[in-house]
Amino acid sequence: QVQLVESGGGLVQAGGSLRLSCAASGRTFSRYAMGWFRQAPGKEREFVSGITWTGGSTYYADSVKGRFTISRDNAKNTVYLQMNSLKPEDTAVYYCAAQRMSGPIMTRATVDYWGQGTQVTVSS
Repeated sequence: QVQLVESGGGLVQAGGSLRLSCAASGRTFSRYAMGWFRQAPGKEREFVSGITWTGGSTYYADSVKGRFTISRDNAKNTVYLQMNSLKPEDTAVYYCAAQRMSGPIMTRATVDYWGQGTQVTVSS
């Protein structure tokens, strides 16, 4: 069993930055691929970024490539999403996710555990 708790969301102006953190419980955190999804009002939950359990491979959706960076610290059981050059269209609830499959690509069907989500709002 893995429990995920996100933090770091908030309100930021366009062009600004935020860093999301996801703290995981459980001693097997390092065996899970980790990632971030987001869901805007009226839209489906979409995959944003993923990282393998070693951190050796990452994936980014085209919409965030070059602006977001995912990383993980297995010693701290934490995964991060550094978000720079934020745009109003990045506004969404961001969810941390964990899957046993190797990753870094994740889908809603392959995710085993979800966090509760953290709101990110980017004003224009």
